[in-house]
Amino acid sequence: MFNLLSQIKEILRRWWSEFTLQTKLMAAATLAVSLFMSGLTFWAVNTIQKDAQLNDTRFGRDLGLLLASNVTPLIAEDDLTEVARFSSRFYQSTTSIRYIIYTDKTGNIFFGIPYSSAEVQNSLTIERRIQLPDFPSDDHNLPLVRQHQSPNGEVTDVFVPLRHQGNKLGFLSIGINPNATVVNSSNLTRDVTIAVFVAIWAMVILGAVFNALTITRPIKELLLGVKNIAAGNFKQRINLPFGGELGELIFSFNEMAKRLERYEEQNIDELTSEKAKLDTLVSTIVDGAILLDTNLNLLLVNPTARRMFVWDSKNVIGENILEILPSELTEQLQTPLKQMMEQNTSVSDELESEYQTAEDTPLQPRISPGEYRISISQPISRIVRVLLTQVFDQHRETLKGIAMTVQDITREVELNEAKSQFISNVSHELRTPLFNIKSFIETLSEFGEDLTETERKEFLETANHETDRLTRLVNDVLDLSRLESSKTYHLKGIDLSQLIEQTLRSYQLNAKDKELVLKKEVEPNLPLILGHYDLLLQVMTNLVGNSLKFTPSKGMIVIRAYHFKTKSKQFNNKSCVRVEISDSGIGIAPEDQAAIFDRFFRVENRVHTLEGTGLGLSIVRNIIDKHHSRINLISEVGIGTTFWFDLALYEDNCTPSEGCTNDNILPRTVDVHPNSLLF
Repeated sequence: MFNLLSQIKEILRRWWSEFTLQTKLMAAATLAVSLFMSGLTFWAVNTIQKDAQLNDTRFGRDLGLLLASNVTPLIAEDDLTEVARFSSRFYQSTTSIRYIIYTDKTGNIFFGIPYSSAEVQNSLTIERRIQLPDFPSDDHNLPLVRQHQSPNGEVTDVFVPLRHQGNKLGFLSIGINPNATVVNSSNLTRDVTIAVFVAIWAMVILGAVFNALTITRPIKELLLGVKNIAAGNFKQRINLPFGGELGELIFSFNEMAKRLERYEEQNIDELTSEKAKLDTLVSTIVDGAILLDTNLNLLLVNPTARRMFVWDSKNVIGENILEILPSELTEQLQTPLKQMMEQNTSVSDELESEYQTAEDTPLQPRISPGEYRISISQPISRIVRVLLTQVFDQHRETLKGIAMTVQDITREVELNEAKSQFISNVSHELRTPLFNIKSFIETLSEFGEDLTETERKEFLETANHETDRLTRLVNDVLDLSRLESSKTYHLKGIDLSQLIEQTLRSYQLNAKDKELVLKKEVEPNLPLILGHYDLLLQVMTNLVGNSLKFTPSKGMIVIRAYHFKTKSKQFNNKSCVRVEISDSGIGIAPEDQAAIFDRFFRVENRVHTLEGTGLGLSIVRNIIDKHHSRINLISEVGIGTTFWFDLALYEDNCTPSEGCTNDNILPRTVDVHPNSLLF
């Protein structure tokens, strides 16, 4: 039984779900109206019937009391003939009386209209009785009323006790017919209600048919068209022969579809253009760009990121980022990536406060919320900065993914380290001469009269020497700053032999003091070169000064200059002059040669023996860059070092913008002393 009811409910539910919303609303409204009208009608009928019952009750009570008061004395005298005559007049005077019955105290009927007891009593006579109501007490004198149903309606029964001089004689029972007018009115009301109910549903059915033929069809067509428009099919059109408001609606829909189709074409062109711009921008930025979905799968990887992680030959789109990143990155980024996905909000303060210890990585990994510095060893050793940014929808309510920006900051870290070392060196270099100058000047000021002339002269020379040290340091910093600016220098023809000769004169005494051989090997009749005299003099001074600093006693320093024809098609076989400064010093280790020209880098940082600012070779490189050339070196630890560069000829057509470089011609070698070579 339960399964049957469930099946019936399911069938009704499916049947009801097939109707449109408009039909459901119409059915519900019709049901509500019909129920309201039916309820109102039945309420009216019920009210009328109750009023009729009340009137019948009052009429029956009054009639019963009146009749009882007149017939009680006759019954007491046992004058049934007069009772019958009097009762008949009452019965015939109105049609409202259905019956009049007289009974004794036990309910035996001794007289009644329209029936009565037989005049002759015999053994076959049937004794007739009536069921009397239960009176509250024997001395109860008020009438009791009850109703019973009959084929002609509800009959009101009135029972009046008959008492004479305190004696209870019996009961009078009068039946009152229902009011014919009320009955007819009730029947009429009922018929009208049924007619109205049927008429309402007939109108609904006719309206549904009319609606299906004239309204529902175009609405369904419009609904289908709207769904197609929402699905992106802007070619949807509706062709129905309707006029009036529906016709205007269909026309407006078709116009809207035409405009949306035009807008779509325009938007596609604009989106294609914007996408091309975005792809170009993403592909050309120097940082690695990676876009992840909510499952941490790759959606976009720019060429920089592919090169950085050696993904050029792999199809990584759709792969999980944690499965293809280097192990160091996976270890550091796994937790924050998952937290950002689970929180579905911007990076929280809790995530911001998480910092890893020095045991995890030699660098501080967290710089700011969502930013990490991580050292990786694969595919090559480097330090990267990773920035994680959550990507939300336009309302910033739903997380769409995560954007990763990867920057190779290895060079930056190295420069910062070198800069820190430079600041430390400069601070030391500044503090030492300043302290010495202050000490000697204070001594001269306080004890000058007690010092001998020789001591005073020695103190002044020391202070002057320390002042020169400060001057050199400040000049180096200023020179490097000026060279690295956008300032341009005017190049002209220069006699390189004169420049080399001036350099030799400047350092001849220093070389003699250190027992070093300082000489030149300059090709005779060397042509003029295109350059800046003062800048090139500073190059020669810095290079020769470094050689003097790092070459032990009994060593040799040679300055060479010679010209040659280039073999490179890039310079159209033009002639250039090569300049070499070779020494038999301590040499430069291979791991230091790549950074020797960087700012703040000093070889003595490694050996911790000689002083310096670490700016000399950086100045040399910048000056040679201004001459559109390149500084090179060949060195071997314990053997010596050769710095060399090429300069364009002044009378040649080699313009400064082209420069003259040829890496195919190596510097010459010269014997310095037994068992060693000078490069």
